[in-house]
Amino acid sequence: MTTSLLTALSILIKPIRETHLGGVTPQEALLSALQRNQVELQERLAAVELEEARCLLEEVRGEVPWFCADTEDLTWRFVQECLLLLLCLARHLSRLLEAFSQSQTGPAPAKPHPPETAPPLPPDVLSVAQQKTLGSGLQFLVTLGLCPYLSLGVGVSLGLRSAFGAAVKGAVRCDAPPPCERRLLTTVMVLLEVSAVSSLATLVFTRHLGDLMAALCQLGYCPQRPEGEVTDSSKGLTVEERKSCRQALQGLLGRVYQPIVIKELLALQGGAKAGTGAGVALTRAPPWLRCLCGQLLSERLVQPHGVQAVVRAILEGAGGGDSDWRKCDAVAKVLATCPQQCSSAESYYSQVCPQVLELLHFKDKITAQQFQRVATRAALTIVQDQPEFGRRFLLSPLFAALCRCAAVPGDDVSQHAVPELELTRCVEDVYKVRKWFYHLFIYHILNICVVGNTPSAVLLSTLGDVVPIIFSLFCFTKQNVSHLRAPCQEILLWYLSHTETSSALSLLNDLCVTQRDGGGVTSGFQFSPSSEGGATFTRQQPIGDEDDALYEKVFGEQWRVGCVVQLLAEMKDSDLPGDFFLSLLHEQETDEDVDAALMTLLELEQRLERRGQGRGQKLALLHTLAVMCAELPHTLLLRKASQVVGFVGSMLQRACVGLDRGSEGTVDSQTLGMGMGLVATLLSGAAQLTVEDYSSMTELLVPLEQVSQRHPEAAVQELAYDLRASIATRGAYHPGSVTSAARTLSRPAGSDVHRTRQASPTPAHTTFCSISPRAVPETRDPASRDGECSGTMAAGISTPSPVSSAPEKVFSDWLQEACDPDVPTRTMALRALTQAVREGLKRAIESQEQLLMLFLENLEHEDSFVYLSAIQGLVVLADSFPEQILTRLLAEYQANPSTASASRGRSLETRLKVGEALMRASRAMGDLAPHYGRPLVGAFLRGTRDEDSSVRASCLSNLGELCQLLHFSLGPLAQELSVCLTALIKTERDVEVRRAAVYVIALLLRGLSDRAPQVLEDILLELYRALKWVVRSDSDEVAVLQAQLALEELDSVMRRFIFPQQKLEKKIVVLP
Repeated sequence: MTTSLLTALSILIKPIRETHLGGVTPQEALLSALQRNQVELQERLAAVELEEARCLLEEVRGEVPWFCADTEDLTWRFVQECLLLLLCLARHLSRLLEAFSQSQTGPAPAKPHPPETAPPLPPDVLSVAQQKTLGSGLQFLVTLGLCPYLSLGVGVSLGLRSAFGAAVKGAVRCDAPPPCERRLLTTVMVLLEVSAVSSLATLVFTRHLGDLMAALCQLGYCPQRPEGEVTDSSKGLTVEERKSCRQALQGLLGRVYQPIVIKELLALQGGAKAGTGAGVALTRAPPWLRCLCGQLLSERLVQPHGVQAVVRAILEGAGGGDSDWRKCDAVAKVLATCPQQCSSAESYYSQVCPQVLELLHFKDKITAQQFQRVATRAALTIVQDQPEFGRRFLLSPLFAALCRCAAVPGDDVSQHAVPELELTRCVEDVYKVRKWFYHLFIYHILNICVVGNTPSAVLLSTLGDVVPIIFSLFCFTKQNVSHLRAPCQEILLWYLSHTETSSALSLLNDLCVTQRDGGGVTSGFQFSPSSEGGATFTRQQPIGDEDDALYEKVFGEQWRVGCVVQLLAEMKDSDLPGDFFLSLLHEQETDEDVDAALMTLLELEQRLERRGQGRGQKLALLHTLAVMCAELPHTLLLRKASQVVGFVGSMLQRACVGLDRGSEGTVDSQTLGMGMGLVATLLSGAAQLTVEDYSSMTELLVPLEQVSQRHPEAAVQELAYDLRASIATRGAYHPGSVTSAARTLSRPAGSDVHRTRQASPTPAHTTFCSISPRAVPETRDPASRDGECSGTMAAGISTPSPVSSAPEKVFSDWLQEACDPDVPTRTMALRALTQAVREGLKRAIESQEQLLMLFLENLEHEDSFVYLSAIQGLVVLADSFPEQILTRLLAEYQANPSTASASRGRSLETRLKVGEALMRASRAMGDLAPHYGRPLVGAFLRGTRDEDSSVRASCLSNLGELCQLLHFSLGPLAQELSVCLTALIKTERDVEVRRAAVYVIALLLRGLSDRAPQVLEDILLELYRALKWVVRSDSDEVAVLQAQLALEELDSVMRRFIFPQQKLEKKIVVLP
């Protein structure tokens, strides 16, 4: 029966090619073909072979109420035959499926099938040829029986689909009975009945879902015409029929895969008012349809998994890391905006926000990237536009696991208060929000939660409540191996960088000094390692021994301080470390002195109690200062001139306190001298001082005045007075004592030792500045005072370039001391010889070979001060004598135990140091790099085949630095460079070498910039494929990150190359 019905359908839709001959119009050819096919179908049905199909067809024709035998419209007559055949097929397959289901669920057959045989196929399974015939029949049915009766703007018109659509539009007669809406209703209802069979529903929904939805929308929701305009031939539908169409539409939307439904609704809703790029005008959807589609989309959005369906519908097929950011932005704005159809904004956000958070938990890499972008953008937009709802429905669930760590219920007796999965998911979600915020802010495409470059106050406030808990978790991860360490560190750094300075300082003070509430977590609980590499929040085992408990407490406090200092060490471009250092200094100096005789007994008791509580905080403060001074460099603690001034102010305050007590010692004198020397250095032009810096220096006037009046040494008094005068005049008055103090402070360490070996008529002074030991009256003329100070300095103080006073003798001394076993002496000698070469001293030029051997020998020294000074000397030599020195350095770099230099036993470390010298020398070449760099490229390429992986990585790093400077001279070497890098990326086992190879490509693209498409024309495709191979296949995260950065650099270069920036230029053209 199935075959007979499909055979009849194939006869009905069979094309007749003869109708296209004879110069007839397309409408006439179409009508002629339809008529001939119907006649042929009737003839074949009368035959014996299709007798079963004819009987079923007549039975169904008698049951349906919509069949119109006397219609004058040939196309509708054809559509009715198609509808009858499809109904027969659907009902026949339904009966077969029912019988098959009963046979499967009934008693077991007498002969069961062997386990190795396949299960029987359902009877509704169609062959490929049958599916093709059925698909063609459905296409004819939709084209002739559905699309012509859609209103203007509802769905895509036939004329825009194909040239055949125009012929169909001219062949349909809408004036003949039955009415158009009745025809449309008949077609839709038959298609819905056919789609009840699963095998037929697939063909209907995959190809004609949009048309079916458009028809149901028109039948159920299109406004009725006024009663005066309704005629007998165009009567509308009844209320019950319109209601059934609406129910059918809701049922259809619930059956189909939701992303497909959303796509079709968006297509029906439309949005473009203008025509397409090809010039074809698109009819805009009517207002009622746009409103209906908006309502249906809102319903899809708030239902379970509706947000995921919307995101999939819009972003499906957009790609992975290179997906459209604008599309993600649009989706996020849709999710963050409450629809007009929603009666309550609270209800909308309460249903959507949990689904937005669920978008952060996908495991698939490509899908996760897209969903995280949309979720982060939507979440932070909601927090910005709707702070109350954002806090309740987004931030509170986001930080729920961390908040539970701060407040565990008292009746909770479970061992694991917060499981590992919840804690890990919470930290990772916060990290993802922070990460995507940073990326979007960098690219200036999606302004997530930034208004005026200021992060959302709600986000910072909510995150600030759980930062102590995140810090406690970070301290735990520093003691154990956990994948939560990096996310916790990034979250803390992001918060400290974006919150206000006062809030950040208060937080750091609480974490280090006061250490309130045990780090923010509930007392009696602690973080413990878990099986998946994360952490879980469990009850703490009680410690019986008091000594052990005290040890654990002190160790925990010290560990927290160390973790804070490590965080500050990562903030290299921030002023927060210096501000926190100064705040601790000021807090340490704050100690109120109150006369106990004026206090009552109660006040005295309270004061003593507070002092006892504050001793622990005082010790924690001193410990924090000590750790910061030991671990953080001074360039991080004192980055700005204002911070240096604050630091000096603290030292001067301490000196004034010592003067008041009369207990100043040697250390205090040296500290005071160093502080005043720093101020003198600032005033002498070591840094460009601004108006704000001078304003901050006014705080030093009072302590400097006290020092100038009360210090026992006259030289210190004089310098304090001069510094105070220079600050008060903002540098207009600059006496010579200030300059002398600045020069003395900048004198290299160990210069006093070397100066004692020089023949000098005046002994060197031992004070911190070269001022005459006797007091100089304040009424003395400044010029005379300057002259005396200058003369004293010339007589007794050596300048930073000590080789300029007695060149020949001093140079010989430096050569001897460069072999001294004392490390400071040797280092100072090497630096002095380097300075002599830099200044072009005649003796240094003549001793070129001797200096080269001396520097090479000092490369083997184990102390970093010595071999770094030797490397700097080699760089200066190479800059002065490039041809000779570079040749020698290349020979030393390529030396190995099998060559003639094996007797020297050159170690691996020494070769790496020579490579560092070559790299620095290549940087100093500048425009001469193309001339002198060719031999270096060859040496580095040969070094990539070295047996040791460290040498291979070093050669690649040096090669990357050098290739940045070669520019167009790199062309002849491009192919060889590409082969080398590609081979190392794909075959090298050592991860450091692979990272270095990828880093070379990144440096190459960054150095060439816009010239890369010209210089690397022949190898650019190979480099791109190599980078994509790393992203897809390499297991090392660092290499993948470097490859992604290189791909971004290449993307920006190619965008500028393909789409150059448009410039408006004025041109003068001489017309002929």
